[in-house]
Amino acid sequence: MSSTIATSSLKLPAAREPQKLRTDSLILSGVFLLLFFGPLAFGAVEPWAIFVLEASSALLFTLWVWRQSTTDAWTLRDNPLFRPMLAFAVIVALQLIFGWTAYRHETFSQALLYVAYGMLAFLVTQSLRRSSQAKALAIIVSVYGIAFAGLALLQGLQPNGKLFWLRTPQLGGWIYGPYVNHNHYAGLMEMLTPVPLVFCLTRYARGHLRTAAAAGAALMAGTIFFSGSRGGMIAFLAELILLGALLLKLQRGPKLAAGFGLFAAVMLALLAWIGGAELTKRVTSIGSETRQELSGGLRSTINKDGIKMFAHKPIFGWGLRVFPVAYPQFRSFFTDKIVNEAHNDYLQMLVEMGSLGFLTTVWFLAVVYRRGTRKLTVWAWDLNGAVGMATLLGISGILVHSFVDFNLQIPANAALFYVLCATAAADTRFGANRRMRRKRTPGPDLELSSVPTHLPA
Repeated sequence: MSSTIATSSLKLPAAREPQKLRTDSLILSGVFLLLFFGPLAFGAVEPWAIFVLEASSALLFTLWVWRQSTTDAWTLRDNPLFRPMLAFAVIVALQLIFGWTAYRHETFSQALLYVAYGMLAFLVTQSLRRSSQAKALAIIVSVYGIAFAGLALLQGLQPNGKLFWLRTPQLGGWIYGPYVNHNHYAGLMEMLTPVPLVFCLTRYARGHLRTAAAAGAALMAGTIFFSGSRGGMIAFLAELILLGALLLKLQRGPKLAAGFGLFAAVMLALLAWIGGAELTKRVTSIGSETRQELSGGLRSTINKDGIKMFAHKPIFGWGLRVFPVAYPQFRSFFTDKIVNEAHNDYLQMLVEMGSLGFLTTVWFLAVVYRRGTRKLTVWAWDLNGAVGMATLLGISGILVHSFVDFNLQIPANAALFYVLCATAAADTRFGANRRMRRKRTPGPDLELSSVPTHLPA
C-alpha cells in the first residue's frame, strides 16, 4: 500500500497536473545536477562548493514548497528514513543547545551540510515517481559516470600533479580525477558503477545498448583499480560478490550470464592492457597492508585512540564534526601533521555522536536494507527491483570502504550516498498505475484513468 498522502490527486484540475509534473521533473533534474556538480568541484570540500551545495538545496526545497502551495492540498510522500534522520537531527540540536560539543562552530557548520543532504533525500523522494524518470536517470547517470571515468583515466595516463591538469593542490595528495585523494574517487565510482552494470543485466538493455552499458561499467570499475585505492578495490570486489550471490539466488539465465560475462571480460582486458606491473604490485600489496594494520599500523592506532575518546563521552559524543579538534589530546603517536579524520566513518560517528547518534545510524541503515531488499525478487524485469539492486550495491560498496577511509566526510560523496539510500528505501511503484488502469478500465464509457488513486508513476 502506498505511503503517499495525496488528497489533492483527486482535486487537481487537468491543466494543473502537467504543470505539477513538469515542476517535479525540474526539481529532480536540479538535484542530480547538484550531485554531478559535487565531484567536478573537487569533491565539494572547499567553502565555495559547500555554499553552492547548501544554497542550491535550499532553493530547490523552496521551489518544492512553492509548487505545493499552488495546489488545492499538499501532497507528501513518506519515506521510513525520515524518522532516523529526524532523530539524528534532534541529537545534533541537543549538542548545540546544551553545549555538548567541543567546538560549536564546527558542529553548526556540519549541521547545515547535513540539512542539505536531508533536503536532497527528501526532494528525491517527492519527485522521483515515474518510470520514465527512473529510466532517463539510469542513462544520464551512466553517461556521466563513463565520461567522468574516461576523464580520470586520461589524467591518470598523462599526470602532471594537478587537478584537471590546471590546479595544484595546496597540501598535495594522491590525485585521481578531480579528487585530491584517490580513495574518494574510488568511493564515488563504487556508487556509480552499479547503475550501468545492473542496467546491462535487465530486460531494458538489448543489443548494442547492453554492450555499451557493460563496457561503460567495465571502464568505471577499471578506474577504481587504476586509482590505486586498495580500500576501493576491496569494496568493489565486495559489490561483485554480493551481486553474484543475488544472481544465484534470485535469477538465472543465459542473458544474465552473458551480460555479466561481457562486463567481466572487458574489465579484465582493460586492467591487463593499461594496468601492467604497477597495478599488479598495488593489488598484491593488499595482503601485506592488511597484516600491517592489524598488527598496529597507523589506522589501527587511530582506531584505538578513538575508542578512548568514545569512552570519555559515550552518550552524546564530542560533537558533530569535531574529531580533528578533540583528537590531539588522545593521540598516542608523534606527528607534525593534523589528523583531520578518523579514517573510519563508523568510528568517527561513534566518537562525534556518541552511542545515541551511532544507534540512529544503525537504525537508518537497517531501514535502507530492509526496504531495499523487498524490491529485489523480480529485479531483472521490474524497474522497481532494478533501482533497488543498483542502489543497494552502491550503498554496500561505500559502506565496506568506510571501514578504512572517510568517504562519507566528503560532501560530494556523502550527498550521493544519502540520495541512494532515500531511493532504495522509498515506496516506489514505477509503472504500477499504468498496469492498474489496464486491469480496472472495463470499457470506453467508464473513465477510471481520469481519477487515479496515486499520482502518475
